[in-house]
Amino acid sequence: MRTSVSHNRLIGVALSTLLAAPLPAAAAEVADPLEPINRTIFGLNELVDVMLLGPVAQAYGELPSPVRTGVRNVLDNLRAPVTFVNDLLQGETDRAGNTFARLFINSTIGIFGLFDLASEFGYPKHREDFGQTLAVWGVRDGAFLMLPLLGPSTVRDAAGWVVDTAAIDPIGQLAGSEVGLARAAGEAVDTRQRLDPVVQDVRRNSLDPYATVRSAYLQRRAVEIRNGRPAAGERNYEAIFREENDNAGAAGD
Repeated sequence: MRTSVSHNRLIGVALSTLLAAPLPAAAAEVADPLEPINRTIFGLNELVDVMLLGPVAQAYGELPSPVRTGVRNVLDNLRAPVTFVNDLLQGETDRAGNTFARLFINSTIGIFGLFDLASEFGYPKHREDFGQTLAVWGVRDGAFLMLPLLGPSTVRDAAGWVVDTAAIDPIGQLAGSEVGLARAAGEAVDTRQRLDPVVQDVRRNSLDPYATVRSAYLQRRAVEIRNGRPAAGERNYEAIFREENDNAGAAGD
């Protein structure tokens, strides 16, 4: 596994690249007609982070690395059905087969996802959501949104999140809202802990943290929608973002 030092260094490189490089055309032309409201919500989210989420994430980061890796693996496994359905909706049958194999392997011999044995067997992890599916179907981003607690999004991605949550995700359908909320809280804390170096660097070094977060989100979404395939005329950010997706479980080591 990679060390936390190497992961933090990678995040620093990613942040420096995002801050220094010119934006791709798609990101530079994003509509943000609600910017005053978005900035207000961003400020409120920052307050929640400073007062609650950040300290909880720091306490979570003190847990032994194997514990955090197991938590990440379980959360990823619970999310696999959403990825599987969206793989199919996008016509990505090979990726759907990969996701199904991961779900079967990790849910059985991986002890309900506690151990990511599927990656060891040659089935790498990826994530899909209905916002990405809508993009593949030709739906444009729409206006940029900063959602309370949920963070950066767009009209398209927010609509996709609603569909994933209300119609596709079996956890919410079968286990009830309490389990769904517990999982969402776990994902928020785990993700916040892994991204802490980025959060701190943005707060220290960015002249406009809101604009930095917006740009980084839009660039990352463009990469996710292309499934890592390079786009003509854009710099190669794929290696940066693929690192987080493929090695999320090892980030804290």
